[in-house]
Amino acid sequence: MTPRTAQPTRLMLAPMQGLCDYVMRDLLTRIGGYDECVSEFVRITHTVHSRPAWLRHIPEIATANRTFAGTPCSVQLLGSDPENMAENAIQAVRFGADSIDLNFGCPAPTVNKHQGGAVLLKEPQRIYTIVRTVRQRLPENIRLTAKMRLGYDDTGLALENADAIAQGGASLLTVHARTKVQGYQPPAHWHWLNTIRERAAIDIAANGDVFTLQDYIDIRQISGCRHIMLGRGAVIRPDLARQIRQYESGKPVQAALFEEEIGDWVKLFFTLCRQYTDNGRYPAARLKQWLGMMQQAYPQAETLFDRIRPLKENAEIQAALNRFFQ
Repeated sequence: MTPRTAQPTRLMLAPMQGLCDYVMRDLLTRIGGYDECVSEFVRITHTVHSRPAWLRHIPEIATANRTFAGTPCSVQLLGSDPENMAENAIQAVRFGADSIDLNFGCPAPTVNKHQGGAVLLKEPQRIYTIVRTVRQRLPENIRLTAKMRLGYDDTGLALENADAIAQGGASLLTVHARTKVQGYQPPAHWHWLNTIRERAAIDIAANGDVFTLQDYIDIRQISGCRHIMLGRGAVIRPDLARQIRQYESGKPVQAALFEEEIGDWVKLFFTLCRQYTDNGRYPAARLKQWLGMMQQAYPQAETLFDRIRPLKENAEIQAALNRFFQ
């Protein structure tokens, strides 16, 4: 591994829709290593959301915008109408939010079809108007950040979009190092992050394909960014941020063992899911989704997944977990 970096790293947990919900944010920030996290996006159309709606999407608002572990959580908005985006941002702040993030990176076809997410990267001026309108309407003490991809079809407007976000008044821009068309297909183009960082008048956070400690070392070296956002890698290896912190502090890096710490986290996650809602299929579906992803790093996750896959009742899944990790 390369020598440790001189500047301190700011680690962020990515806003992965349908994957990093309230319960996953709770668990991963308990494990530790994160400076902040960002909520799944709240879709902004013609409606101004009520307090119950905000709390349903981002329960952390009710606890001073902190997860159980005390990690700050930003409220992410997705939409295309500047005035509606601004009005909803104001309402979120009214109900307690203290940091707003704007989504210009979601590649989902349904979202893009309705003029949200990455499709806006075709129109830098439109992005500027959204960011500027939201910034002007928000109180000065409220932080405004944004996330984008390198472009929609290609990278031709990458720098222009980054400039639009910077000039609009955002204080930090996270860049996922792929275009919308590239989706999540490897590789992530980390060299582009360095190009944007050198030319855009805004702090840049690097994002994309950080699955291991070595990936983290490499993305920092290639991108030159000291702000790093962890996405799928944080879910696949739940102690990845902690490993990074151990490495940066000069301590021995000790990866968690599946049969020990990770087993405790799996059981805690299922418990938290059941506390969040013990009705319906949510706890089982979320646990199976997570184990399905962890198979990429832990063979034991595949074994456990196979055992609980046919189970539907929460009580029988809980019993299976207790037997597996006894």
